[in-house]
Amino acid sequence: MTTFSNAFRSEVVRMARKELKPELQGMRKALTSHRSEIAALKREVKTLTSQLKAAQRLVKAPPPQLEEEAPSVRKGGRKWVFKPEALTAKRAELGITAKDMAKLLEVSPQSLPRWESGKSRPRAAQLERIRTVLDVGKRKALAILAEGQ
Repeated sequence: MTTFSNAFRSEVVRMARKELKPELQGMRKALTSHRSEIAALKREVKTLTSQLKAAQRLVKAPPPQLEEEAPSVRKGGRKWVFKPEALTAKRAELGITAKDMAKLLEVSPQSLPRWESGKSRPRAAQLERIRTVLDVGKRKALAILAEGQ
């Protein structure tokens, strides 16, 4: 009986394989196409990731700036250019506080530190006043401050 059972078992296995073979071939084809699609998607993800990193580097880096035009005023036919360092130096030369310098310039006390640090620039209307204050001597500046009090 063992011979019969072995022969029967092998015949059942052969028939099962014969029945499953067309289904397995379809699955193998699908598996191959899925693998190629996955590989294509991986390549696409890789290129998109590199493009994203390049874009992030551009965002982090400051944009290339054209030479920033400094606010200026005509002074006796010549062009006068505002420099934050000149304002700081004049305040030190006069020996006055930032609050007093703001009073001389007729601006808010918050504007002066931003101008001196270069974080912001004065408007054209304020440039003329800055230029006149930079030309004022210590006595005259103190006299103007005394009149304002």
